[in-house]
Amino acid sequence: MEFVGFPPQTLEFLQQIRENNDKEWFEAHKEEYKKFILEPSRAFVEEMGEHLMALEPTIHAIPKINHSLFRIYRDIRRMGADKRPIKSRIGIIFWQGWGSRLQSSSFYLHFSPDELLVAAGVRWFEKPFLDAYREYIKDERRRAQLQNVIDTLLGLGYEIFPKELKRYPKGFDASMACADLSLYKSMACKKVLEPKLIEDGAKLIQTLYAVYEDMLPLQQIVYEISLRIEED
Repeated sequence: MEFVGFPPQTLEFLQQIRENNDKEWFEAHKEEYKKFILEPSRAFVEEMGEHLMALEPTIHAIPKINHSLFRIYRDIRRMGADKRPIKSRIGIIFWQGWGSRLQSSSFYLHFSPDELLVAAGVRWFEKPFLDAYREYIKDERRRAQLQNVIDTLLGLGYEIFPKELKRYPKGFDASMACADLSLYKSMACKKVLEPKLIEDGAKLIQTLYAVYEDMLPLQQIVYEISLRIEED
């Protein structure tokens, strides 16, 4: 299936999910989900994946649920999880490495009636990744390199996901150059775009490629850190 963009009805369908968020309604509109979201998402993953492989040949672009695509049903069993059963925000991920896709350096996007968010890196480090990250930035040269990449992205108008800590963790202090890098428990950047961009296939692919090309240096550093994760 050639990717020509998401149908104009896609964002409206997601708005309808918000207003009718129950499994009975969704089951009655399953064909619309397939037509407006699932099928074009698969086509998008194939098309975007081919372009991303020009940036990183080992990226995973797999147009299947629980691979590059996420389940439309929310896991409401987790403590603190949103209890609405159906997602009204569609996420798509292209990841590098052989671990969990959410604990692998990735190119990511999600869209909803409100926004098209584009990101790269890892949004939240679990302990093995956090340990590897902190070990990596103990080296002053690596801290300087990462800080330079962050500064470049900020200068281009991108955002870095915020620091999660207020106190330096063990092994870091204010006397160290770029010590604030130790206050992160994630390392990812993002840019928010107009959601209607998803309707123009060629423009969407072109725009995302340019954004991901800018984000590539950060994504590659995070991937390098992932290779240092120690197996239990």
